[in-house]
Amino acid sequence: MTTTARFVEESPGCPSGLEPASEAAPVADPAPFVRRKDGRSTLELAVFGAKCAGCIAKIEGGVSALPGVESARLNLSTGKLSVSWRANAAEPKAVVDKVVSLGYRAAPFDPDAAAREKDVEGRKLLRCLAVAGFAAANVMLLSIAVWAGENGEMETTTRTLFHWLSAVIALPAAAYAGRPFFESAVSALRKGRANMDVPISLAVLLALGLSLYETAKGGVDAYFDASMMLLFFLLIGRFLDHRLRAKARDAAQDLLALQSPTATRLDADNMARAVAAREIRPGDILLLSPGDRAPVDGEIIEGRSNVDVSLVTGESAPVAMQTGAKLHAGALNLSSRLVMRASATTDDSLLADLARLIEAGEQTKSRYVRLADKAASLYVPIVHSVALATFGVWYFLVDAGLRVSMTNAIAVLIITCPCALGLAAPAVQVVATSRLFRKGVLVKSGDALERLAKADAIIFDKTGTLTRGRQRLANAGEIPAATLEAAAKLARSSRHPLSRAIVAAAGPGVVAEHAVEHHGFGVEGVVDGRKARLGAAVWCGAPAAEGSAQTETWFAFEGGAPTRFVFEDELRADAGAVVRALEARGLSVTILSGDLQAPAARIAAQLGVAHWRARVTPKEKTAVIEALAERGAKTAMVGDGLNDAPSLAAAYVSLSPGSAADASQAAADFVYQGDTLAPVVDAVDIARKARRRMIENFAFAAFYNLCAVPLAAFGFVTPLIAALAMSGSSIAVTLNALRLAAPAGAKP
Repeated sequence: MTTTARFVEESPGCPSGLEPASEAAPVADPAPFVRRKDGRSTLELAVFGAKCAGCIAKIEGGVSALPGVESARLNLSTGKLSVSWRANAAEPKAVVDKVVSLGYRAAPFDPDAAAREKDVEGRKLLRCLAVAGFAAANVMLLSIAVWAGENGEMETTTRTLFHWLSAVIALPAAAYAGRPFFESAVSALRKGRANMDVPISLAVLLALGLSLYETAKGGVDAYFDASMMLLFFLLIGRFLDHRLRAKARDAAQDLLALQSPTATRLDADNMARAVAAREIRPGDILLLSPGDRAPVDGEIIEGRSNVDVSLVTGESAPVAMQTGAKLHAGALNLSSRLVMRASATTDDSLLADLARLIEAGEQTKSRYVRLADKAASLYVPIVHSVALATFGVWYFLVDAGLRVSMTNAIAVLIITCPCALGLAAPAVQVVATSRLFRKGVLVKSGDALERLAKADAIIFDKTGTLTRGRQRLANAGEIPAATLEAAAKLARSSRHPLSRAIVAAAGPGVVAEHAVEHHGFGVEGVVDGRKARLGAAVWCGAPAAEGSAQTETWFAFEGGAPTRFVFEDELRADAGAVVRALEARGLSVTILSGDLQAPAARIAAQLGVAHWRARVTPKEKTAVIEALAERGAKTAMVGDGLNDAPSLAAAYVSLSPGSAADASQAAADFVYQGDTLAPVVDAVDIARKARRRMIENFAFAAFYNLCAVPLAAFGFVTPLIAALAMSGSSIAVTLNALRLAAPAGAKP
């Protein structure tokens, strides 16, 4: 029986429940935000202040240790902490209290609020950098005048005035520009721990305090210039690092955006009503018009239509579906009206499962410890110990007095301040990302360069990645020109991908008369005065093509013999050269495709790839990557389809073409432009060179400290000279990073 629906439009409104808190709002009572399903409770929190793998380990470890908590997973890129426990085994408030006690802020998770928080942080760093640069330039001008007058040309009163002018500029500027370091240091100390910002803050404050003391008593030396230069260079490194870290991945949100926010539900009285997708329950009857996406998983109970199921298979060719066929959330209805019965809610749909796979993959990537983080972990205890020892030796053993002892200790703190360390990685990342940008590759995170440099295996999706994702008539040479033109006359009236391939092979021309498209079968019309059909095998009088390993369609005049048209996906021109280049660089190449066995085998044979699999689902792709990771492989994934988004997120590092689906681009670490695969090789080469430059910079920073610290500790370096030396080390690592910007053909 055909369902005739009356349509009544209603505003879906918001589901019952509390509005999410703003990004700054603490969680007074987290209980309303707990989701309960199948005896399991889940709480999702936005955590603010987590910046590295060490933060992840601390938060996950602390929350997991709470009684009753079964799992705690923090996604660094989105800031979301997911905590789950059985029934009433844990208290939601205890989770929030634990996060706060570790020194972080927590609020109900809201992706928009998290993005706004990161924007605010970036603007704050930029303002601090501008203030520090302005103050450093002006204080340095005054200092140059003082240095020039040291031969007796400047009187004591004038020198003191210049020192006071420097203080008037430096003190408020340092109070403002130093906030990122001061706030972080205070927060750490309140929790009984130290981070890199503690010695930085000590160096700045002690240098300012000593300078103010010297100025008040009319002393010769003041170090306001050293303090401001220190803040300026440190803020450069902090801002560059933030710019690369702030590009948070939003693949899960992009993927869930494909799940229609509203749906058309048929009520018991056959009235069609617009409802929020999250209100849909299993058993609800839904109406899908052409152009609608399935809001949830379900089954077709009425109608026949072509459906885009690329989310599941990765293939662009539509699939003819009719009563009894299964539909997944996100499937796009292309041609005719369908009625479906929902079998799941939005939280249990395939898209929701893929979004959870993406988030799980991003959490794994977040645990990667960068070179800079490894070096920084050694910095704090060593610097504190050396500075304290310097003060103790000069004050207690040498009996040099408080001023000299403090000056030497401050010199140690300044000369070892992590400018070179802080710039070692970001400077290289900025130069490398700029060079890759000129080659058509966008880098979405700084540590992606380090991960790509260490990759030893690479997995390619087939359709749209190794191939162009467009069907091409493969047997055009076997089809008589007259037959090809006759079929093209019917094909010109259709937007089906196979029809477009026939038109492309035949060229422009006239359209068949009385052409009618029968959804799920093909096109029928009058060609040269004769009835003709183009479409499914049986419909055109050909034998059934059950189990056919090739993409095909048939053409036949009424009463005539049918002609077979075979199609194939066109391989990218440089695919073979790229595969050989990657293998020459030590990467093992694998193809994972959702396509049929025969097309995947053909592409693998053409490229000479021994390891390949066909008919692979999104979950199976992710499972393959996880299995390789367990064996110690560091896998790079290259894919473009919506079904590739979870595996792109799960891979050690990932790349996606600019023509890919939004969710795949969001999940990837690199997005490359153009119609070739050559940027993949460029990205690997530049990433490896960038990692070498980073290691060189860290080695230089270590050598610099080995030479500079003894000089400062033995009193041969003033705080000003220490600041100049520190600045020189920063310039040195920056110049080394610029070697990556060598023109094509030059040796980097």
